[in-house]
Amino acid sequence: MNQSAGFGTRAIHAGQSPDPTTGAIMTPVYMTSTYVQEAPGVIKGFDYSRTRNPTRSALERNLAGLEGGKHGLCFASGMAAINCVLNLLKAGDHVVAGNDLYGGTYRICTTLYAKFGVSFSFVDMSDLDGVRKAIQPNTRLVMTETPSNPLLRLTDLTALAKLCRERGVLSMCDNTFATPYLQNPLALGIDAVIHSTTKYLGGHSDVVGGALVVNDDDLAKQLAHFQNSVGGTPGPMDCFLVLRGTKTLHVRMDRHATNAIAIARDLEAHPRVKRVWYPGLPSHAQFALAQRQMRNGGGMVSFELDASVEDAKRVASSFRIFSLAESLGGVESLVDHPVTMTHGSIPREERRKAGFEDGLIRLSVGIEELADLRQDLADALAVL
Repeated sequence: MNQSAGFGTRAIHAGQSPDPTTGAIMTPVYMTSTYVQEAPGVIKGFDYSRTRNPTRSALERNLAGLEGGKHGLCFASGMAAINCVLNLLKAGDHVVAGNDLYGGTYRICTTLYAKFGVSFSFVDMSDLDGVRKAIQPNTRLVMTETPSNPLLRLTDLTALAKLCRERGVLSMCDNTFATPYLQNPLALGIDAVIHSTTKYLGGHSDVVGGALVVNDDDLAKQLAHFQNSVGGTPGPMDCFLVLRGTKTLHVRMDRHATNAIAIARDLEAHPRVKRVWYPGLPSHAQFALAQRQMRNGGGMVSFELDASVEDAKRVASSFRIFSLAESLGGVESLVDHPVTMTHGSIPREERRKAGFEDGLIRLSVGIEELADLRQDLADALAVL
């Protein structure tokens, strides 16, 4: 699929073609572990499904097409994709990472790679001077999320990519919250883009997966080596479900954003809400960057209550349409209390240094009727 085609066209067609045997318009689910060889070592592109599977290959091409990249690699989870990038490191290497990363990313850095002799500096990625100061002679990787999880801070990707190139450091962006529809880090100079395909790309809360997209051929070969060697790859049915999701990504993201900005405005007007984080609001500290770097503000909204941790938990438990659950990005709305759920693995002192308190609540705003979501929010806040 030509990259000049519109996003919606690429979402539906990139990496996919009718099945040559039957003409089926949908990519078949190739439920096979191995492939018959014409002679020893003579294959038709596939020999073992951990290494390659036709359904997975179609998804990898599709995601590469959406991100404007040359190479896509898919994994059994977003964390497996992040782990694949971290596999590039060795003892003595240093990493600069965001200080409000997803808790699972923080956990793998501090409990797994730290014991292998890799050191980490966690900084506010919206402060480029702080990032510059954190880079050391042995820094090999800079990891960012933008918007970040859960404070929805933005990283100036063009400026970060330039800094990393000047220092000879690999740059990686977790683009899960924004999706390829809202933001394209590779086009802004970032080396590797990460996705939890569990979230908006899958879009229906029925699959777990991850993906990496890169442009550099040598980097792609290194990552593919670890993808195959470690073996954290998705099954063909999981790949099929994500392919089903990407076909409607652009339609869903517009509706997510329309609902989210209305919810964010309601929160800003509520007397018990101290602060709202949403990139589409003019009150967001990086609103101008959001306007330049993103298509719209996305579907995630975070807010801090003027309340105790127990009150925050009570509010989070009082929604009827927003379901209290971890994860995000499905068609249904979800509510999360990060300090006791998704970010519980981050010590409280580290969370507070990063800027989020016990009263923080994160919303994944779905595509339900807006009037119903607004009423549900008002009713939940009324318990205060």
